[in-house]
Amino acid sequence: MDAHVLTIVLALLAACANGAASVLQRKANLQQDAQRRDERRGSGRRGVPGCVRPALRLVGRPLWAAGMAALALSGALQATALAVGRLSVVQPLMATELLFTLMAGSIVFSRRPEGRTWLWFLSLAAGLAVFLAVAAPSEGQPTAVADGWLRAGPPLAALMAVLWLAGRALRGAAARAGVLGCATATGFACTAALIKDVTGRIPEGPGALVTAWQLYAAAAVGLLSLVMLQATLRAGTLAASQPALTLGDALLSVALGWVLFGERIALGTHLGPELAGLALMAAGVVGLSRSPALSGGWDTPERGRTPAPARTARHD
Repeated sequence: MDAHVLTIVLALLAACANGAASVLQRKANLQQDAQRRDERRGSGRRGVPGCVRPALRLVGRPLWAAGMAALALSGALQATALAVGRLSVVQPLMATELLFTLMAGSIVFSRRPEGRTWLWFLSLAAGLAVFLAVAAPSEGQPTAVADGWLRAGPPLAALMAVLWLAGRALRGAAARAGVLGCATATGFACTAALIKDVTGRIPEGPGALVTAWQLYAAAAVGLLSLVMLQATLRAGTLAASQPALTLGDALLSVALGWVLFGERIALGTHLGPELAGLALMAAGVVGLSRSPALSGGWDTPERGRTPAPARTARHD
């Protein structure tokens, strides 16, 4: 199979697994909430501290375990895609997680999405296809250029810190979630670039791999990004944070692919269609983020209350 085709297939499978993980873990959280309400009406479970009991229940649920397995599979598929393909292709394709979340949710919750949701679905898919087809990222090198991280690392760290501090200082929930989403997207884009740098060193042997600082930096930045994601999701609605998370990760990854790995995209006369593709993507992301499928109301009974979204899965 052609390397470019393989990259697309692996990235789409990673996004699909990530979307499935999000839906499965949301379903497990809803089951736990229902059991907790039943226990409040009954005698409850004794002998287990109240702060530990919810976590133990969640870990013991098959759906939660299946979600964690899907999340692990997503990470492996994404790393493999980054090993054989371009950062500027893989990360934009990971935005299709929203599409796969929609499809997985329609199966798990047996609720058909409304007509407008499918329009946003098509908008995101079409925008992504147009952008990648017109931009046509060129083949880069498997590892970062010499001194690439010395030039890119400090500005990225400063950007993430400034965005995070600015977001925490904002008062409005929507603005705070949006700016924190940009900071978190910076972390995820950096993590993906570090993972690509690590996987590019695999042919050098295990010794070169375990002594590469990029391996440990990827783990540290990835963990920090996950912590930041939780704070971002608590700061405001998914409709406020998801566009920044999805588009910020994709756009910054294209820039990092250019700076670190020599991946070039077509500009000049191609810029107009590329911006049109990005606009379609943005419209699709915003529309899907506001749809019940992703905002927390689609997976609850129509007569019941709408809980806050329980998204526990996220691509790097």
